[in-house]
Amino acid sequence: MDVFQLTGFQKDILKEIGNIGAGNAATSLSRLLGQKVDMTVPNVEVADFNEVIALVGGPEQPIAGIMFQVEGEITGVMAIVVDIEEAEYLVQKLTHNQAFQLSEQTNGAALEIAMSALSEIGNILTGSYLTALSDFTGLHLQPSVPHLGMDMAGAIMTMGLLEISQVTDYCIIIDTEIRQEEEEHEQIRGNFLFIPDPESFQKLFATLGWH
Repeated sequence: MDVFQLTGFQKDILKEIGNIGAGNAATSLSRLLGQKVDMTVPNVEVADFNEVIALVGGPEQPIAGIMFQVEGEITGVMAIVVDIEEAEYLVQKLTHNQAFQLSEQTNGAALEIAMSALSEIGNILTGSYLTALSDFTGLHLQPSVPHLGMDMAGAIMTMGLLEISQVTDYCIIIDTEIRQEEEEHEQIRGNFLFIPDPESFQKLFATLGWH
């Protein structure tokens, strides 16, 4: 099966899985922030790594990446990617500290705060998406402890995905938008990446009835 030749129906199934995961994640984030949060999945695509880097703003775009190893009956990597300003805003909301600053040079206590806050968001999003995927496929999946990196997109994607990119060129991109009610800040748009290893790609599609 050529993963670049997904039909409209297949994309709809992946989008439905993404929407269910986003709905579950929105409920958890709403409780965490004490404010209603809506999440939507406007688009789902399968792309290669060069396209992913272009999608997040190019190799020199500063981003925060929260990465997980996926373990269980399907293996691979999941990553949540947002630009630094969006990551900073999320940390401000979670810590109730509007003066919090986040940059590529952040270190010490500030970095620990950012890692804790963003890792919590990563756990919620990844757990929600994996639960939705497990419900659809009947496969047992679980995430590892998260790893947070802040750097230019090219460096994050190269370092964080180097091992798996040596055996596969493809990833599933689930566009994710987060919007808070009564909030002046525009919606947060990030990318949720799922990079199964080659055998898991085939197993995932076969489980969903695609041969």
